[in-house]
Amino acid sequence: MRKILSSLLLISTASVTQAQQVRPATSSKIYHEIAQLRHLVNVLYVAAHPDDENTRLLAWLVNDKNVRTGYLSLTRGDGGQNILGSEQGEALGLIRTHELMEARKLDGAEQYFSRAIDFGFSKTNEETFKHWPEYQLTYDAVWVMRKFRPDVVICRFPPNTMAGHGQHAASAIIAAKAYKKVGDKMQYTEQLHTYTAWQPKRLLQNTYRFGDRNTTSEDQFKQAVGQYVPGMGMGVGELAGLSRSIHKSQGAGTPSVPGIQIEYFKLIEGDTLTQSLFDGIDITWGRVGMPSIGEDLKKIEDDYDFRHPDASIPALLAVRKKIETVKDEYWRNEKLGEIDQTILDCTGLLAELYTKQPQAVGGVTLPFTLRVIARSKTPVVLSGIQWGGADTTMNLLISNDTLRSFEHTIAIAANTPLTQPYWLTNGHQPGTEMFMIPNDTLIGLPETPNNLNATIQLSVNGVPFSVKVPLSYKKLDPVKGDIVEQLRIVPDATVIFNSTLLITQPDGSVQANVRVHAFKELKNATLAVSGTKSEVFSLKGINLAASGDTIIPVKIAAQASAAQGGDYYLSVELAANGKTYNQSQHLIQYNHLPTLQYFNPAYAKVLRANWKCTAKRIGYIEGAGDLVASMLRQAGLEVDVLKESDLTNAAKLKKYDAIITGIRAINVEKRMAYWMPVLLEYARNGGTLVMQYNTTQDMATTNLGPYPLTLASDQRVTEEDAKITFLDPANRILNYPNKITDDDFAGWVQERGLYFASKWDDKYTPLFSMHDEGEQPLKGGTLYTKLGKGNYIYTSLSFSRQLPAGNKGAIRLLMNMLSIGK
Repeated sequence: MRKILSSLLLISTASVTQAQQVRPATSSKIYHEIAQLRHLVNVLYVAAHPDDENTRLLAWLVNDKNVRTGYLSLTRGDGGQNILGSEQGEALGLIRTHELMEARKLDGAEQYFSRAIDFGFSKTNEETFKHWPEYQLTYDAVWVMRKFRPDVVICRFPPNTMAGHGQHAASAIIAAKAYKKVGDKMQYTEQLHTYTAWQPKRLLQNTYRFGDRNTTSEDQFKQAVGQYVPGMGMGVGELAGLSRSIHKSQGAGTPSVPGIQIEYFKLIEGDTLTQSLFDGIDITWGRVGMPSIGEDLKKIEDDYDFRHPDASIPALLAVRKKIETVKDEYWRNEKLGEIDQTILDCTGLLAELYTKQPQAVGGVTLPFTLRVIARSKTPVVLSGIQWGGADTTMNLLISNDTLRSFEHTIAIAANTPLTQPYWLTNGHQPGTEMFMIPNDTLIGLPETPNNLNATIQLSVNGVPFSVKVPLSYKKLDPVKGDIVEQLRIVPDATVIFNSTLLITQPDGSVQANVRVHAFKELKNATLAVSGTKSEVFSLKGINLAASGDTIIPVKIAAQASAAQGGDYYLSVELAANGKTYNQSQHLIQYNHLPTLQYFNPAYAKVLRANWKCTAKRIGYIEGAGDLVASMLRQAGLEVDVLKESDLTNAAKLKKYDAIITGIRAINVEKRMAYWMPVLLEYARNGGTLVMQYNTTQDMATTNLGPYPLTLASDQRVTEEDAKITFLDPANRILNYPNKITDDDFAGWVQERGLYFASKWDDKYTPLFSMHDEGEQPLKGGTLYTKLGKGNYIYTSLSFSRQLPAGNKGAIRLLMNMLSIGK
């Protein structure tokens, strides 16, 4: 029984977000589960990013064909853009990971990832593989294939520039390499201690028409999808729209389209197909020599009573007994896991185990409430509860729709790992854009397995079942109702600088604040701040109350700061009770996601200011989220976030030396259509308006400037070290108050810029020309025009990435833009 349960739990953690309550499926979902039990076939879809997958095809495979389907996304979307907030990089990857898992809850597919990091847009697979080691990435894909054992592998993209993105093309190349290696026992032999070699039947590309890219042809295999599924009350195309629209951080709202559409498939490797994606594959129980199991399941499906799913339990238990005799170990364990879940769903089982606090430190004991109920005429008996270190035995009938509640304290082990994404635990592999992970068994998993559980022992009509119930936090929200989330494990204390970017004072000293949060009482603690070469600050005798924040001012003398060299990093740690604490806690909270927690070492980068700025007071209009305003404040400028009441007429804006808009302000702030005339009038009256990049999607207005200019989604420079040519060297922006040279474009990260202007009025002056290797020069990255008494600048340069990275050349250039009118 333990072996069977272990298999079931592994499947569930590999597919979707770990539920914090054990809840039964709907009657329609149970019917689908029974139908899927009849099919012994797996399909794996492969692409590069969250939202690359064809959700219409996934939804069709799962919900119309009742086929187990998974999606392997090579990355977690770390290098994308975020219209919800300021999270970038790893934090954005965490958001997009959970958006993808929420999407899978809707369409029913399973979710997998490799260790690859999305480092931003790339134009060729050659550029991509400069960052991704092919051998290791293929290793990950082979691992997932050997684990999932797909009969059909489908990649989304071709392995060339028609993919539209270097990482897209790379995903196709990796899929093909993995397809050829997965069945070879001489490849990645260390994996064979865990999984056996496995050879899929065929590798396909799901071809497409995207804009001017068309990879379809009429001689390709065609499959009609989108059919109406009565149990869902919609067609799979409609479900696909709902699923894809979960990618809210990307602004990926997608229409739900009813009706049948045609999908095209190109054979890449393996056996040809003429009738079905599964040509030549026995997808029935005849595959394992047990056709009678399929016949039994077909009868259960035909006799299924939607009002009384529990009526199917005796027949399902009889089938389960047959499955235990199947000789094929993989299909025996896979289908035992599936049928166990179906039987429990038929019982109407609900179990939840919760406490009243959201987080806990290791070593504490907390009170928990366990609530269990079953709704079934077939007897369900609760025979025991394993609380973790303590067992309770009983013989309690719970199948009469009567709620049973138990109160119990549970000790959280002192060595319980912190709650955080496993892929962020050890940082990046040196010299690559790949995560370091603790061990291979985690490869592919969408999130860290939750080992904080109690186990309830049940008997269903005399057959024993073990069910793990996660330790949860539950509260009643006055607007949302019940909130149930994972109990998060935290350290005794966390530390964090008030900003990860600090700028030296005019006298060379550094001032910062360190916030210490204690999750338990700590006495006589010592805080130490160290630079690159030595300790620069310490404070002893700190007493910290539990659940309290303490702000500690840190001043580093000019001499101590100078001893660290040029620009340098600060780290901080708190020592107490023989332990040290040096991590910062980060919580991400959006309505469409559970609370997400991760930790990283507390640090701040110290910059020695080598710029001037003659602008003093800045107005800032929020966009999709960037850190420009906070950086300007760090540099000593007065920054006001402008609201609607500030933008009713230009006279109210006269007090600002310059106004800068946040990234994608035109896309996310619909009032920009009304604000743009006011902002342009402000510039005509003598102000300076700096507009950061916008995209071409869902624009509030196309009137981006005083004269016509047109943006292009395909004009960007992704090579962060691309050569810059100054087109107007005498322009004031390049000379005042800081002289801009080639050195100011050194050390940029991820990209030069994106969504450049492709057309503009002759009244604009382009300042720079740049291009990726092998492409034509682009001149629409920064446009300037004199406007009345003032100035207008439109820039697609990626200041939103350079400033948080502490790139001083980008800071100097931005300061010039803000200062041009002073």
